[in-house]
Amino acid sequence: MPTTVAYGDHPSQNVHLWDPVGGTGGPAPVAVLLHGGWWRDRFDAGLMDPLARDLAATGWAVWNVEYRRTGGDGGGWPQTLDDVGRALEFLTVAAARGSGRYDLSRVVSVGHSAGGHLALLNALDERTPVTAVVALAPVTDLERCAGAGLGEGAVGPFLGQDPSAALYSDSSPVRRVPLGVPQLVVHGDADQRVPVEHSRDYVAAARAAGEDVDYREVAGADHFAVIDPAHAAWQRVRGYLSEPR
Repeated sequence: MPTTVAYGDHPSQNVHLWDPVGGTGGPAPVAVLLHGGWWRDRFDAGLMDPLARDLAATGWAVWNVEYRRTGGDGGGWPQTLDDVGRALEFLTVAAARGSGRYDLSRVVSVGHSAGGHLALLNALDERTPVTAVVALAPVTDLERCAGAGLGEGAVGPFLGQDPSAALYSDSSPVRRVPLGVPQLVVHGDADQRVPVEHSRDYVAAARAAGEDVDYREVAGADHFAVIDPAHAAWQRVRGYLSEPR
């Protein structure tokens, strides 16, 4: 079972720490998990527990990050993204003072949906320890999502009503490339929550900007298949994580 530590005073500013199972005793690589749910407070970090359990069983230390969300939890832009940065800064400092249990040269951020959005943008933070990002069916273009009403209108509560063009640009990974870290983007072609075309267009923009991006499109997979440890989509992620980088 994980241990929970707080990185701030708000009840949602906490991280669930999973120790690797059966490790070698040396420093473990770190997987930072960022859950989805369109930034809303009715979804929490428990969505990523199956992936946390799977990664811990294969020798990864897991930091499953909770953050403030919209709907009365105090989240929104930029507070939610700031929480992710604050959590990782807190954990990095703690790890550096610790007993060498974490390999901070291998810190991979794994984000699903809105968590993928946060993972990609956090890579731009000069304080982040993240060395690579795995984005699972990520939200990458907030103006496009707002125009299509995706997430039952989730962009409005996150950005506020009538966002400016500059705010859409600042908050959309597709408009912030290059991020400067290797990335794996995984998306199912049967996703009805975040259409696969969003990732196709993000990858094209990222590669045009010179990014190192591996793209895996999974036939028949829906929005949640990519966070199912038993699904082929996750096995592709496991393969990527096992590669040296």
